[in-house]
Amino acid sequence: MVFGEVMTNPYLQNKYVQAILIILVFYILSHITTYILKKFVKKITDKTKTKIDDLILEKSYKPFVWSLIIIGFKIGITRLALSEKVQGIFQHLFNSIITILIIYLLYVIVQILLESWGQAFAQKTKSTLDDDLLPLLHKVVKVIFVILGAFFVLGEWKVDITGLLAGVGVAGLAIGFAVKDSLANIFGGISIILDKAFKVGDVIQTSGGDTGTVTDIGLRSTRIRTWDNELLIIPNGELANNKIQNFKQPDESVRAIVQFGVEYGSNVGKVKKVVKACLKTLPEVIKTGDKAPAVQFMEMGDSSLNFRATFWVKSFNERFGTKEKATCLIYETLNKSKVGIPFPTRTIYMKKE
Repeated sequence: MVFGEVMTNPYLQNKYVQAILIILVFYILSHITTYILKKFVKKITDKTKTKIDDLILEKSYKPFVWSLIIIGFKIGITRLALSEKVQGIFQHLFNSIITILIIYLLYVIVQILLESWGQAFAQKTKSTLDDDLLPLLHKVVKVIFVILGAFFVLGEWKVDITGLLAGVGVAGLAIGFAVKDSLANIFGGISIILDKAFKVGDVIQTSGGDTGTVTDIGLRSTRIRTWDNELLIIPNGELANNKIQNFKQPDESVRAIVQFGVEYGSNVGKVKKVVKACLKTLPEVIKTGDKAPAVQFMEMGDSSLNFRATFWVKSFNERFGTKEKATCLIYETLNKSKVGIPFPTRTIYMKKE
């Protein structure tokens, strides 16, 4: 009986009162929903290991509340006896606002995911590429969502966007041709990092023969410090498409070779034994396993028996210094062992006429 009286109340039959009540109901509903999200859903997100869901939930409150309120206005306005033209304007307006709020919510979520990915990416690399790339990606994502929002809103208002799309396509093509080299360098830098071809601190040699230590991988170029302490700046697009020799991968150990010769008549077994023993006395040399020092008798040359001593050092930075030490040590060891090191000789037979 009470419900029936309420429904037949003359005030509730008023179209303006009905519109206001609908708006109030959605306003209250939005706050109830927000309370549930903050009170219960937040407890669930707090228990997860990642902070992404917490950030998404925090940034979603306001767009969600405003969306429900606008929906309330959209439904409430239909209770008013407005003309079809005015009613259509209000519907387009409210739909546009809801579209913008949804686009904004998606934009915020993508930005949060991008920032989280960027932090994880930055922890895995010493390169400064992420410092340059992430702000650029944020701006690109922002522009993309602004363009999408504009297209959806214009479509809602029945604006023909065919010509606009054609203009954007032509402009994009022109811009693409203008910045194709820069884009190639940017994507080249990204591919270098993702493929882990090299990182800051690695010693590399390019297909052009340039060798040095990588000091920085930037957005457009990579900087290499050569052995002469000269700074070499190479576009990332060029590096990504060329052959790169990395001296520090898969690990930092590297092989060195010393070639030497002894005089004919020397004991081959003795030479191999004393040289291998002396190499093992160097602290930088790896002494066990497959990388232990080895001495090979290579050939019987014109004036000497030619040998090759191979050994591995623990770090590429120690390669050249250790090779010099090994060369000096092999020379001294052969002298102490009474093994002759011959000069190049040639025997000439004179024929008397």
